Amino acid sequence: MDSKIHLIQFIVKANFKVRLLLPLCMDKQLIECVPNISEGRNQEIINQIVSNIPQNEHCSVLSVEPDADYNRTVITIAGSPDDVYIAAYKLIEAAVDLIDMSNHHGEHPRLGVVDVCPFIPLNNYTMDECSSLAEKLAKSVADDLGVSTFLYGYSAKHADRKLLSTLRKGQYEGLQDRFSNGETNHNESTRYPDFGPKQWCDATKKSGGITIGSRDILIAYNVNIDETDAVVAKKIGSIIRGSGRLIKQENGQKMRVRGMVQEIQGMGVTLETHSISQVSMNILDVEKCPIHKAFEICKSLAKDHAVSLKGSELVGLVPLKSMLETGRWYLGEGNYSDEEYVDAAINGLGLSEIDDFNPHERIIEWAMAGDAN
Repeated sequence: MDSKIHLIQFIVKANFKVRLLLPLCMDKQLIECVPNISEGRNQEIINQIVSNIPQNEHCSVLSVEPDADYNRTVITIAGSPDDVYIAAYKLIEAAVDLIDMSNHHGEHPRLGVVDVCPFIPLNNYTMDECSSLAEKLAKSVADDLGVSTFLYGYSAKHADRKLLSTLRKGQYEGLQDRFSNGETNHNESTRYPDFGPKQWCDATKKSGGITIGSRDILIAYNVNIDETDAVVAKKIGSIIRGSGRLIKQENGQKMRVRGMVQEIQGMGVTLETHSISQVSMNILDVEKCPIHKAFEICKSLAKDHAVSLKGSELVGLVPLKSMLETGRWYLGEGNYSDEEYVDAAINGLGLSEIDDFNPHERIIEWAMAGDAN
């Protein structure tokens, strides 16, 4: 096989089981798109939305991961920029048609039918180009579908609009006041969308707002806490995340205390289907914050609050390098194989404690090598 050409073939283990082939030529442009749709319970709707995505030799769906507690599904698409753009548009088009936000409830914060839709550059494509693609998509969705769209991340037009969490304040339920000059925790720089309706109307009531942008690669990682009410999980989330938490005095004065790890965004939520809680995190820079660092901090903080962990989970695909680094933490340096280090990482992080973690499907390089044979 030509050393410049690798075949990436991922097995998507959603209920509908799809097997896809994505050719990756190292001299070609490649991007990733990870839309999060606000439906994680109705498999028929999820299937219909995914089936609306056009797939070919230049664009494939890599994973579909629904979560009933979050009522949210994370979908990963990769391929050429033009084809991924079309795929993202068709996904949003189907979500706008099939999801009604006025009936949506879930543990995860969300703003609209597609809560977030980021473009990530992977090969021979710049962040600026991804930002332009995001802006083009946001404008097309607003013009064609009549939906309010917000630009975030590197695509943001104002420094105050870079963070998804900032634009999502008040969530879907706060949009009516936000768009009707009512009481809101937004200022004028974050209150309104970049494109589409800026008032509460039938379209915003049904679809909410869609946040589209460009960002770097991150690892979505959740640590499970053995409690049902998320009291400790929320405390841990506020302590570990870089933004920290607000401390309020009796006289009303507030002071923000920074968190332990600047590379982490985190919050605590309940998972009713498993009768546990979860510290839900984004690791923004895995070089500075390895996966085991996030896990061990959560473990230590949970112990301080007299609760235990029930393993953890990785959402989406993970680089082999990250798993090997974590394996070395638990196994130590020695004459060990990659498989032994990965097994140590899986056991150390408890990745199979609730749901089975198959490294040959979840580690990018192993999925590439195994499926190309």
